[in-house]
Amino acid sequence: MDIRYLNNFLKVVAVGSMSEAARQLDLSPAAVAQQMRALERELDVSLLVRQGRSVRPTAAGQRLVERGSMLVQDAEALRDWVATDEDEGELRLGTVNTALHGFLPDILQAFTERHPHVRVGLRIGITPALYSALVQSELDAALCLKMSFDLPKTVCWTPLRQEPLVVLAHARDAGRDPLELLRNAPLVRYDRQLAGGSLAQRYLQAQGIRPHERLELNSIMAIALLVERGLGVGLVPDIGQGLAGQSLCKLAVPPVAGDGNGLAPPPRELGMLWRNQSQRGRWVRTLLQCAQAAVQAP
Repeated sequence: MDIRYLNNFLKVVAVGSMSEAARQLDLSPAAVAQQMRALERELDVSLLVRQGRSVRPTAAGQRLVERGSMLVQDAEALRDWVATDEDEGELRLGTVNTALHGFLPDILQAFTERHPHVRVGLRIGITPALYSALVQSELDAALCLKMSFDLPKTVCWTPLRQEPLVVLAHARDAGRDPLELLRNAPLVRYDRQLAGGSLAQRYLQAQGIRPHERLELNSIMAIALLVERGLGVGLVPDIGQGLAGQSLCKLAVPPVAGDGNGLAPPPRELGMLWRNQSQRGRWVRTLLQCAQAAVQAP
């Protein structure tokens, strides 16, 4: 059995579409369809059934999914094992955009000093997409937000930092009341489809604030640039050194009045996910050590 065909079958099942799988794999839809037929001939079973423009696995296909992911991981582990006489190869790392502009450069600098011949392949995405890529063996580790569900035994999680909400304002507004700014200044809103933007929206609702929205963006760094230009204020998770502009200030948000003990809203939690069965595990462990050192640095 061709492991590449099996890996591509898992991708088709994951996205529910041969054409979308082909796009992500940088193959033609015809090539992917040919590979699926080759697998079916070799196994002498039907693996996929069409439902309109989508596909789903048959009962036999679902059984192949359950065992196939382990086979793909074992094949990758074997390839890595054969190639690890010397400390070289590629570590596939996913990251959310905020980590990329925050502490990831420090992590990569420390990692490459310890493993100068190991390449790091970066994939930037949102947390759900990175998690999906990790469990499909497309990534070895990911710097992302904490998942809201229990992880499978093949995936580990270590928290690295908490990112509380802050009001991002121009430096000239450093002495003003953050709630007053949120009520009266234009808001450059963080995308409500993202975890940090959803957290900000819940806080605004809890405070009874209906902001004057100017823009809604999915990049905290872009929000920071606009705030520096005087286009409004932001309500975003504090990503640390990535928000260190000379014309910026970060104001802590006060707790919600009457909210139990007057606690501030819960912070966003960022950490590292990794597959615990990869032969790249020693590099992942080094990466985790570098990450922990980076977030503890003053």
